[in-house]
Amino acid sequence: MNIQPFVFGIAVVIIGVLVFLAILATSRRPHKFNREKYQSDFLAIETSLEKDNRASYNMALISADKLLDRALFETGVNGKTMGDRLKKSGEKFTELNSVWYAHKLRNRIAHEPGFSIEYSAARHALAVYKQALQDLGAI
Repeated sequence: MNIQPFVFGIAVVIIGVLVFLAILATSRRPHKFNREKYQSDFLAIETSLEKDNRASYNMALISADKLLDRALFETGVNGKTMGDRLKKSGEKFTELNSVWYAHKLRNRIAHEPGFSIEYSAARHALAVYKQALQDLGAI
């Protein structure tokens, strides 16, 4: 009896299993967020927005932008800045233009002295950030 075909068959099966395990190990699985932490953080941001406190509008938007940036970073989206990460993750959001608008508001708040927004604009931007976090699965 010739044992070579049997050994060859076993070798093929072993190599097949190893290739399958390598593919499984390197495949991108969806990131699992600590949803409770993100929900808690976003709720704190929403409750920090006070209608009679204009400074709270700015802080709420900056905080929401940071939270979204952290979520993007956790999912493995590369980039030096939030803008870079947004450019590379457009397909993840249902309303990418709205996310860009909210981020640009944040940039104006952070970089333009004296820039202020109205309460309704702050609420709208927070709703956009919330939807973006939901799109990613963070909340």
